[in-house]
Amino acid sequence: MKPESPINALPPVIIGLSFSIVVIECVFQLANQGIIGGPRGVGWRLEAIENYGFSAAILDRVLVNGDYSFDMLKRFVTYPFINVDLTQVAFCVALTLALGKFTAEYYGGLKILFVYLLTSIVGAIVFGLLVSTNYPLLGGFTPVYGLIGAYTYALWLRLGEAGEKQILAFRLIGFLLLLQLIFGIVSGFLYETPPPPAWISELSGFVAGFAISVLLAPGGWASFVSRMRQRS
Repeated sequence: MKPESPINALPPVIIGLSFSIVVIECVFQLANQGIIGGPRGVGWRLEAIENYGFSAAILDRVLVNGDYSFDMLKRFVTYPFINVDLTQVAFCVALTLALGKFTAEYYGGLKILFVYLLTSIVGAIVFGLLVSTNYPLLGGFTPVYGLIGAYTYALWLRLGEAGEKQILAFRLIGFLLLLQLIFGIVSGFLYETPPPPAWISELSGFVAGFAISVLLAPGGWASFVSRMRQRS
C-alpha cells in the first residue's frame, strides 16, 4: 500500500493560510538580502506594517471618525499575515498546521477559516480598546489562539463523551498563558519600554474561538443546550 503523504492530509484551508504567511515572509527576507526590490526592498516590511498592520489608532479612526473605508477595515484581517521576524513566522506556521489539521477535520475547513478571520477581528478590537499606545499588533498568534479555542472546545466535548474530567481540555491554554506571564515579567526587567501586552488580543482570540465553536461544532447550539440540560 502506498503511504499517505502528510502534506496531502492537511486541509486545503490550512495549507492556504500557512502558505500565505510563508510566502509573505520569504518576500521580506529576499528583499532584506537585496535579492529583490533593490534599495527600496529593505523597507518593504515597514511599508507592509504601515499599510496592513493594526493599532489602536486604526480602531479610533473607525469608531470615532467613522472611517469605514476598505483601507481601514482590511487591517482587522491582514495583520496576522505581517509578522515581525522569521522566528514568529516559524511558530505561527507550525501551530497553524498542527492545530488547523485537527480543528479543520473536526469542524470543517470553511468553518475554521471563519474562526481564523473572526478571532483576528475580535482580538484586534479588544486590543484596540484596551491598549493605549499606537504600537502595531502584528503576526498570526491571535488567530492561532482562536484555533486553540476551537481545539479546546472539541477536546472538551470528547473528554465529556469519554466520561473524563473536561477541565483537562484547558491544559494547553493554561500552559501558554503561564509562558506569557513569565515572558511579560522578564520583558519588564529587560526593556525600559516593553512592547504592549499582545496577550490581550491572544486571550480574546481564544475566548472568541471557544465561544463560536459552540455553534460550529456538530449539533451546534441545540446539542450544547441538550448537554447542559442533562447536567442540570
